[in-house]
Amino acid sequence: MGLFKFLKEKLFKKKEKKEDEAKQAESIEKYDKGMAKSRKEFSNKLDELTKRYKVVNEEYFSELEEILIEADCGVSFALNIIDELLNESKEKNITEPKEINEQLVDKMFLNYLKEGEDIVNEIDFSSTPRVLLVMGVNGVGKTTTIAKLAYRYIKQNKKVTLVAADTFRAGAKEQLTVWASRLNCSIVTGNDNEDPASVAFKGVHEGTLNNSDLIIVDTAGRLQNKQSLMDELRKITKVIKKENNNPIESFLVIDATTGQNGVSQATAFKELTDITGIVITKMDGTSKGGIILAIRQELGIPVRFIGLGEKMDDLEEFDLDKYLYGLCSGLIKDENN
Repeated sequence: MGLFKFLKEKLFKKKEKKEDEAKQAESIEKYDKGMAKSRKEFSNKLDELTKRYKVVNEEYFSELEEILIEADCGVSFALNIIDELLNESKEKNITEPKEINEQLVDKMFLNYLKEGEDIVNEIDFSSTPRVLLVMGVNGVGKTTTIAKLAYRYIKQNKKVTLVAADTFRAGAKEQLTVWASRLNCSIVTGNDNEDPASVAFKGVHEGTLNNSDLIIVDTAGRLQNKQSLMDELRKITKVIKKENNNPIESFLVIDATTGQNGVSQATAFKELTDITGIVITKMDGTSKGGIILAIRQELGIPVRFIGLGEKMDDLEEFDLDKYLYGLCSGLIKDENN
């Protein structure tokens, strides 16, 4: 069975309620549309490469490596995976380009999973309230991501409180307040330049009193002074733990269109604080879809959610099968056709 057919059957194999099947199909369609630019850059180039070579050789692998790097899969990821493919092709005498490409996608899948196969992307509400810290530099879509996460869980009948603890960025509090009004959820704010930890403490306290299931805290993303930001995040975490004993989630928002700069941002934030997940935004606006693989390879942090469009419900739980399907469906043709 070809890998594309395997992925397709895996995605559609569950025989569930009609509405569940409809949601699954809708989610797959979002991935397919949201990954269109990356698919053109990645799988279309691989398909063209396959047509130019009847048998693989060192030049084929060199071009394959270049395609992976251009897709922002990361230099380390590209070098390692090409080295593995080259060795296996020699050991097993594999000369068919299409077979090499299938093995490539298979290895992309396994390389992502090896860091932790049992990742749960959704927030756990077995004990409430759950506090979610959201980080990210200016311009990555942090405020919109907070709104989309709030919208997601409000739709699941969860009570959400927003906390505007980014007290230094001009307009941050006002933007979050507008979203809270649109979503009809509670928001806690402070004064301009107020101590972020003080606002976070007040937000968690009030969110707990009003029986919130989820308290989302917006934090600053200034990387110019790492020590100051590290101290700030530590202080916020410390005061939250005084008010709430449940595990704290910490999401870092990365703009997919920034490519390797996004990986560098993730590296910098990982040095400052514990990150429990990545949210990738603007995936539909980039051809650099490999950034997800680069982050996983270099940092070992799971991507928890992925932005595949501008609508409120276009923030999807990250699904590796759907991601690979969206990225590679142009590479491995549907065997039913």
